[in-house]
Amino acid sequence: MVGIVLLAMVAGFLALRLYSVLGKRTGHEQTFVAPVEQGQLVPSAPGDEARPTVVIENSNVFEPSAAAGIRAIIAADSNFDVARFIEGSKAAYRMILEAYWRGDEVELAELTDDDVRQSFAASIAERKAAGHVLDNRLVQIEKAIISAARLEGKTAEITVRFDADIAAVTRDADNNVVAGSLSDAVPTHDAWTFSRAVRSSDPNWILTDTDESA
Repeated sequence: MVGIVLLAMVAGFLALRLYSVLGKRTGHEQTFVAPVEQGQLVPSAPGDEARPTVVIENSNVFEPSAAAGIRAIIAADSNFDVARFIEGSKAAYRMILEAYWRGDEVELAELTDDDVRQSFAASIAERKAAGHVLDNRLVQIEKAIISAARLEGKTAEITVRFDADIAAVTRDADNNVVAGSLSDAVPTHDAWTFSRAVRSSDPNWILTDTDESA
């Protein structure tokens, strides 16, 4: 079940089409990344020894278990850049949360797959029926790291784990606080999966799954 736990009382289901800020190369980034031994260079693809390659050593943007999937995605889409993707995902994380908190169903419905769309629509409807309004703040994103990546056929799937601090308040129709506090941020740990058809002319990524990270 698609889900993300922000606080004990605040659960949301969110999605967003991520525009070309995610994964679009500027011409100065690496063509392949993987955890390697000090000084080791890895070719961009088998048999492509002459192609310039930059290796990110001791990378803090992806976990070692995601390296094989990242390599497969880059082989299928040479324009993909992992460092730029993770920076874009952090901006998207904020955008998505804020859209959900204000109950912007029109924006979210245009930017999600069917499963996620149905889930967040139900959550927003329940909130509105209770007469509640969320007054939440994303204080900071402490960490964003790719925890999993794979190429499934022609579709790239990347899961990013976000560790963030969120201050959350639920108000009633009269603007009275019924839960939470804006002065006390709560640590959250979320795992979001973004997908895109690598051969598509459409550069957009779609948020296809959200979950609470351990």
